[in-house]
Amino acid sequence: MNLIVDVGNSFVKLAVFQEGVLKHKRIVDIENVLYHVKAIKENYAIDRAIISSVGKLNTIDLQEIRRSFTLLLLDFKTKVPFKNLYATPKTLGVDRMALASASVKIYPNENTLIIDAGTCITFDFVDRSNHYLGGAISPGISMRYQALHNLTAKLPLLKPMLPEHLIGRSTNTSMHSGVVNGVLNEIDGTIEMYKLKYPDLTVILTGGDANFLSKQLKSSIFANSNFLLEGLDYILEFNSNE
Repeated sequence: MNLIVDVGNSFVKLAVFQEGVLKHKRIVDIENVLYHVKAIKENYAIDRAIISSVGKLNTIDLQEIRRSFTLLLLDFKTKVPFKNLYATPKTLGVDRMALASASVKIYPNENTLIIDAGTCITFDFVDRSNHYLGGAISPGISMRYQALHNLTAKLPLLKPMLPEHLIGRSTNTSMHSGVVNGVLNEIDGTIEMYKLKYPDLTVILTGGDANFLSKQLKSSIFANSNFLLEGLDYILEFNSNE
């Protein structure tokens, strides 16, 4: 069994996979990672672990996990199941590496666009030859609301909400229309631009805001909230079989 530790900007996802099948998942605060890892260890016969650290994991926690399992710490040197054609491979985020790996596993030999709607919205493209070409990064939904509040004098800090109408008739409804419709149009527009070059495009939507956005998009997509975790598990398997 494999333990996946995905350290994000806001929280940590812990998952257990057995032969590629997700058996357990929980989302925890970074301060309580070790407690939950020990609890999972008591219930599952885990041999190996992988850590994907976008945020900052405590050194003591990292050392304890290393003592408990055969550990793979994901970075730009890690072997991956795709050819990385990114111009600056050392700067490619480990989360984007995991997403590309999942696409190779689940949609092999397809032109695939992976959209991760989280703190940031990332677009990552893998072609049918399993070449990772790159993509785009833009602010996520919550970041856009925060920017409107923090960088202006009077705009309130709102929680994301689907706008009922295109035309906002108050400050709040105008902000919801601007942020949410802006994101939806950005995603749909980006998909359409890719389809002009790759008509057979497969599109995956994942990330914390995937469920919030998926039913509102005009484009045909596959929504998979566990896509990144599946990619991390595949990277661990890929390196274990070397």
